[in-house]
Amino acid sequence: MNKTIYILSQGCAANFGEGERIGQIMDRAGYQVKFGFPAEAPIGFLLNVCTVKGNQSALKLIQKAQEEYPEVPVLVVGCVLEDLLRDIKKRFQFVSASSLEHIQNVPEFLDLVFQEKQVLETVSNSKFWIKKSENLSLREQKSIGIINISQGCLNTCTFCSTRLVKGVHRSTPMPQIIDEIRFLVQDGAKEIMLTGQDTSCYGFDTGTNLAKLVQNILDQVPGDYYLRIGMGNPRHLKTYLPELLKVCEDPRVYKFIHLPIQSGSDAILKAMNRQNEVMDYLEIIEKFKAHFKKLTLSTDMIVGFPGETESDFEQSLKLLQLIRPSICNITRFVARPGTKAYNMEPKIPKSVQVRRSSALFNEFEKIAQENNEEWIGWEGDIIIEKQGYRKGTSIGRNFAYRPVALLGDYPAGQKIKVTIESAEAFALIANPIE
Repeated sequence: MNKTIYILSQGCAANFGEGERIGQIMDRAGYQVKFGFPAEAPIGFLLNVCTVKGNQSALKLIQKAQEEYPEVPVLVVGCVLEDLLRDIKKRFQFVSASSLEHIQNVPEFLDLVFQEKQVLETVSNSKFWIKKSENLSLREQKSIGIINISQGCLNTCTFCSTRLVKGVHRSTPMPQIIDEIRFLVQDGAKEIMLTGQDTSCYGFDTGTNLAKLVQNILDQVPGDYYLRIGMGNPRHLKTYLPELLKVCEDPRVYKFIHLPIQSGSDAILKAMNRQNEVMDYLEIIEKFKAHFKKLTLSTDMIVGFPGETESDFEQSLKLLQLIRPSICNITRFVARPGTKAYNMEPKIPKSVQVRRSSALFNEFEKIAQENNEEWIGWEGDIIIEKQGYRKGTSIGRNFAYRPVALLGDYPAGQKIKVTIESAEAFALIANPIE
């Protein structure tokens, strides 16, 4: 009997890491697991969805699977809340939703969904403990190893549904993380992503912190690889910032930081319950930039939060111009059921949100272009990550996690010495050095 299941994940790196971990569980249960969208009908789809910015991207993915293969059952997991469950029930056949915990503990559930085509409705509550995997070789990209160092969040931001889905933060044991990274490096991974809903509070529940974790990895796992530290919140990071700056000096750590601010207005940050002010954020950014001349800063901003005035938005625009990030995830506010912001007033009209997000993006694109132009003439090594979006090209990463595009089909994981010839807003353009 065909037991091939295709897994498609969306959203953050932590979600992709969980998607791989689910695949490893399913592989152990006797299924043949593949990643991506299939060219022929599988026994079933497992869609690991993201709804942090609303349900539309999840619903589009479900719809695509149902339109292409209408009789193939679909199991939806990930960031699933009650409103998505209602939408699924109304719109789709052969679609079930479950918590990750259900899959972790009851593999037989997969047989019910995929072999018997039963449609089960299970309220999602994915408090998923990251257990040690028996098959880390099964991953979406051989050259990349994704390690979920924690699950859940300590923040209680009024706009965010993450904690509703993932629960309160808890850390993966450090020995497990180190063992898994050691295996991944030996198995050919050149890039190790340390991910979580908030990596900055790693170890707060076990008496350690992220800087100590990174130092222990570097001390105990030899090899030719890069560590990429995932998203962290400012209020946690500042408590051990000197330690983190020191450990990031190691050449095996990407000179990259993903530090969301969400708004340049202290009044909006207070309404969001971010528990930090703009000045706290700037102090962290200034110290990172002073410490590392070539640094990639990634941040997140939300426009149209309830009560956001034109003055509040102008402060966000000015902050963007001040910090000059090379990556900026700009989101129009979406009211998520169950969050405190869901009923907050006054609501900002969609037309105003669109105008503000467009203005913010246009300014960001200009900054990103200027930042990348500073790299023209740079020579150094990159690690090939994947094939490029343009046919006959490849994408790699340099030491600062900058995407570098070049002509040629190079295998993932290969190290190539290049020179940067030109720049676009979202990629450096390189030629290989013979």
